Amino acid sequence: MQDINTRSVRYPEAVDQKFEKIALKLGRTKRQIFIQMVDYFYKSKKDPMDLNDEMLKNALVKNHKDLIGFIKTQENDLLIPTSREVDRMVKAFRNVINFFNETLSPGLNAVLAGQQTESDRFKLIADVIKRLELQQMGKEQLKKQFALILDGYAKARENISGFNTSREKEELLANTKAQIEILR
Repeated sequence: MQDINTRSVRYPEAVDQKFEKIALKLGRTKRQIFIQMVDYFYKSKKDPMDLNDEMLKNALVKNHKDLIGFIKTQENDLLIPTSREVDRMVKAFRNVINFFNETLSPGLNAVLAGQQTESDRFKLIADVIKRLELQQMGKEQLKKQFALILDGYAKARENISGFNTSREKEELLANTKAQIEILR
């Protein structure tokens, strides 16, 4: 089997110390770091002498210009027309609200005031009806109680003998019943 590691690179002691620190920091061998460095510069086509990385700056500037151009295009195509339409809609809604407040609102307020008046009247009528029902129930109760008293009186009167004649008893009973009927 043939050894694939046939090349060597010579460099000063100070570079070796830096190289060693990088290898320790990354946790790899110096040979792995060297191979990865060569691959990096080969694939990225960067010049190791260019410490400011002009290619990266140029790529960022180009991407930045493209992004700004895209934003300006979107602003002209979408944002400005959308803003105009939103402003137009807001003005239309304000006109509708003003029309409502100036034209319909007073009429609605009058209708609401009328409804409130009618509602108050209905409440008053309901109160009167309740009072009448209570009075009617009170009258009926009074009539029933009075009729019971009268019947009791009549029975007690018949049990007492010799007080008055029968005709007078009947007249008294008729007068009392007539007065009960007047209570309606």
